[in-house]
Amino acid sequence: MTSICLYFQVHQPFRIKPISFFDIGQVESYDDDHQNLRILNEIADRCYLPANELLQSLIEESGEQIKLNFSISGTAIEQFELYRPDVLSSFQRLAKTGQVEFLAETYYHSLASVYSPREFTDQVHKHRAKIKSVFGQTPQVFRNTELIYHNTIAKAAEDLGFKAILCEGVDHFLGGKSPNHMYKPTVDSNINCFLRNYSLSDDIAFRFSDDTWSEYPLTVPKFTRWLENPTNRGEVINLYMDYETFGEHQAKTTGIFEFLRDVLWSIVRSKNVTLATFSEVIREQNATDIYDVPTPSSWADTERDVSAWCGNEMQRDALKRLYDLEQKIRLLGNEELNHSWSKLQTSDHFYYMSTKNWPDNEIHQYFSPFESPYEAYIYFTNVLKDLELYLDYHLEVKQMTSAGENSKILALKN
Repeated sequence: MTSICLYFQVHQPFRIKPISFFDIGQVESYDDDHQNLRILNEIADRCYLPANELLQSLIEESGEQIKLNFSISGTAIEQFELYRPDVLSSFQRLAKTGQVEFLAETYYHSLASVYSPREFTDQVHKHRAKIKSVFGQTPQVFRNTELIYHNTIAKAAEDLGFKAILCEGVDHFLGGKSPNHMYKPTVDSNINCFLRNYSLSDDIAFRFSDDTWSEYPLTVPKFTRWLENPTNRGEVINLYMDYETFGEHQAKTTGIFEFLRDVLWSIVRSKNVTLATFSEVIREQNATDIYDVPTPSSWADTERDVSAWCGNEMQRDALKRLYDLEQKIRLLGNEELNHSWSKLQTSDHFYYMSTKNWPDNEIHQYFSPFESPYEAYIYFTNVLKDLELYLDYHLEVKQMTSAGENSKILALKN
């Protein structure tokens, strides 16, 4: 029987305020609290609460047959704690069912795996501890930001003690093989790779309400047949999507909630497929082949690479300037400033700066709170300049204080 691993990503960034050049040097907070609260309230009411309520009821009605997988970024959890504790409580109730597995990721949904190995490790440790404290689970499976993956990242996740890592099933890396198997990154690796079946996943996430799609409408019997089709079958079919698919990207009026309910029941009743958590699959199955990915891949855009975040000069400049501050952050050792800098690492900030052409550009602009990629870049670099000035000031104060203390010690010795 083929396992179906249904995985939902939950993430909210701390959006920055529109800070002008003339504000540099006098900014008290970079967070746009009004925007963050407004957007979270909308998505909570359209998606998180109704979807969680639906899943909770399905789990209770099905006994132990409905099993799900979630990853929630640290920045999303912090916003739930700040603005919507009712949403956090609804996720905690799901965790208590024992039917939902929570994954680890970078705490700030960052690109640290590409730009700073040390920061990457720190954020993974921080996120794993947060999941343990909030949901009572110690994650065994890792999902990197936006499914950014290559062989070196798999090795880093293995060194951190994870049993598996999620990634995109990229056609040119698969070389004609099916994504519906469990793989390993190298022959001598002990970590497993779960590859997203992007075609079946995107049928729900992107094409569900598209009346120009040749398969529209997507019905439960049709989708179940695709899952059960012998040509699709393998040890595991991985369906990954943003949780906001339900009620936000696909509006309630499209029937997306009814589809989710009915397709889960259809899988439960099937004799060919069954719902599973990633850890269950690891215990019951073995990797069948090698998935060799020497260069970074992701689940974003048509290229399935990292160009969504560092494909143009603005993005690369902003990223370089951001990570150039890391040494100063570590020298200062101020937790509050560290948190401010880390929130700026969230991948969304660079996603907003993308200048790709249609149709990828439409998706980038849908998520952006700015009028253009250039505006996103200008405000972000203004924030960076303000933070750099603040860091330089406090480092100078720290050095002067240290020098003064050393003078006192010398005076006492003499």
